[in-house]
Amino acid sequence: MWNISELLNKLNIDLTRLHDLLVYNPHAPMIFSSGIFLWLFAAFILFYLLLQRRTTARLMFVTLFSYYFYYKSSGAYFFLLAIVTVSDFFIARLMARATVHWQRKMWVAASLAINLGLLCYFKYTNFLCDFFASLTGGTFTAMDIFLPVGISFFTFQSLSYTIDVYRKEITPLTSLLDYAFYVSFFPQLVAGPIVRARDFIPQIRRPLFVSREMFGRGIFLIVSGLFKKAVISDYISINFVERIFDNPTLYSGVENLMGVYGYALQIYCDFSGYSDMAIGIALLLGFHFNINFDSPYKSASITEFWRRWHISLSSWLRDYLYIS
Repeated sequence: MWNISELLNKLNIDLTRLHDLLVYNPHAPMIFSSGIFLWLFAAFILFYLLLQRRTTARLMFVTLFSYYFYYKSSGAYFFLLAIVTVSDFFIARLMARATVHWQRKMWVAASLAINLGLLCYFKYTNFLCDFFASLTGGTFTAMDIFLPVGISFFTFQSLSYTIDVYRKEITPLTSLLDYAFYVSFFPQLVAGPIVRARDFIPQIRRPLFVSREMFGRGIFLIVSGLFKKAVISDYISINFVERIFDNPTLYSGVENLMGVYGYALQIYCDFSGYSDMAIGIALLLGFHFNINFDSPYKSASITEFWRRWHISLSSWLRDYLYIS
């Protein structure tokens, strides 16, 4: 039997370990294939089901969990989610109230400036500064800029909303909670797929319903996606591709060629596996996402490959960049 001091000491150790698991660790960010996520998701599902008849409380709970999920993935940079959410929510409402076209253009330009400004700063500052330094013959020391996980996905997703409001294809939401739920919904938050506002927003306030077909397909997608990501992609990367790419001269031409093919398989299983898990988790929560990868390596041309690979991103670029 433990005495009281020993019991408290042991309890303190356990609480310390629990604290270390629940706070952000830059060396082990949380992803779907991590053990901590599986435990958190099991607890999340219990509360989610208890709130199935209380729509507003359920939306609030999922939004808070999504922000915590992003905190576990990128630390304090979860505030970027709040900046994008609040700014685009009010921009869309001001845009809808605008009486002349130039005002609508001004507000959509503001949304573009905020979202693309954040994206360019975190992803391309060092690249652009180094590029201009090389043009002018100067030198540039790269700045230590942390790249928040998934910043491309939630900025593109939020832009789809403001641009659709600008085009008068959807009406702006009246609830900030609903919009925060849409932007931060954790299954697709850090690695896609990019979910269009016109497709997702009508599902937000629907009564929670998960059919047997949705449940079965969701479990299948989660298991198959986890197998692609954790078994095929990670195994090939660590035990084959990285070894060849680190020292290609140590291997024969055939082995180097197999390394290239192995890398092609690795990136496909990594991206599509994560997308499959996101789609499967969303199905278990009662939400439908569109397919994101459609057997791209079966393509007969580059154009067909582009249509089959990361469909949500390629179609977003087509609809909001190329056509525009």
